[in-house]
Amino acid sequence: MGLQTHWIVGPGAIGRLLALRLSQHGQRVTLLGRRPLPALQTLITPQGDALAMEVVTRTRPTGGSPDLLHLTTKAYAAEAAYLELASRLPADLPLVLWQNGFHTQPRLATRHPGPVLCATTTEGAYVAADDRVVHAGQGNTLIGSLEGGHGDLARAVASVLSTSGLSAQAVPDIRRRLWHKLAINAAINPLVAHHRIRNGELRETPFREEVEVVIGEVARVMQAEGIAPPEGSGLDGWRALVWRVVEATAANRASMLQDVLAGRPTEHVAILGPLCQAAKRHGLATPRLDSLLKTLAGDPP
Repeated sequence: MGLQTHWIVGPGAIGRLLALRLSQHGQRVTLLGRRPLPALQTLITPQGDALAMEVVTRTRPTGGSPDLLHLTTKAYAAEAAYLELASRLPADLPLVLWQNGFHTQPRLATRHPGPVLCATTTEGAYVAADDRVVHAGQGNTLIGSLEGGHGDLARAVASVLSTSGLSAQAVPDIRRRLWHKLAINAAINPLVAHHRIRNGELRETPFREEVEVVIGEVARVMQAEGIAPPEGSGLDGWRALVWRVVEATAANRASMLQDVLAGRPTEHVAILGPLCQAAKRHGLATPRLDSLLKTLAGDPP
C-alpha cells in the first residue's frame, strides 16, 4: 500500500513532529495551519541533536490530494478543520485522527466517507518557536479503526511511522485503548490545570485525595462501559495505571495546564465530556468529574 504523500492539518507539537520525522525519511509532507510558518524547521531530538530541514508549510492546500490526511489539531478544533477541507477530499482518502479524548473520533468516523483510523500516542513533544519543535521523549503510537476494520491500512500507516523513527503498531481494539488514555487524561490533566501544578505534585496532600476521588468515579464509568484496565482489575487496576503515569511524567506540565497558562481553550470537553455523558447513560453520579467540567468551562462548580 503506497503512502508517500501526507497532508498534516494542525502544526502543533504532534503535527510538526510528524511532519519533520516523515520529511526526514523521504515522505512528501505538506503542513497546513491557520498562519504561515517558516519553511525551514528544526527538530530537537531526544538526544539533543538539532536537525534542520525544509517542510512545505501552507495555510491552504494546493495541487492534488495526498495519500493520507493526518488531523492533528486540538480536539475542539478538529471538526471545523476537517469541514474546511472536506469538499476537496476524495471520497476514499484515508483519514488519521490524532486527538485526545473520545469526542471527535466517533463523530468524524461517521462523517468522513473514506477509511478513518484513530491514533493514540505517548510521544512527548512541544513547540519551542515558530521554527522549532522539541521531541522531548520517545514513546509509542497505537493505530486502528473504531470498528476494528482497515487492518491493512493501519499496518501500512504504522510501518511508515516506524520507518520514520516514531514507534507505532496497528491494534484491533483502538476503541478500548482510547478509553484507557481517556482515563489517564481525566485523572491528571483537569486537576493539574485547575490547580496549576506539575503532574508530580498530584502525589502530595491534598491533591492526592482528589486524584483518588476522580479515579473512583472513572473506574465506575469504565465498569459500566465494559472497559477493563490494561493490567489488574477493577479500581486497583485503574489506580495502578494512573499513578504509574503520574510517576513517569512527574516533571511534566500537562498540555491542558499549558493551555490554561497561555490563555488558550482547553480540551476539557473532549476528555471529561465522554465520561460524564456515559455516567448519565448508566445512572451514575460523578460529582467531581462534573465539577471539573464546569470549572474548566468557566462556569461556577
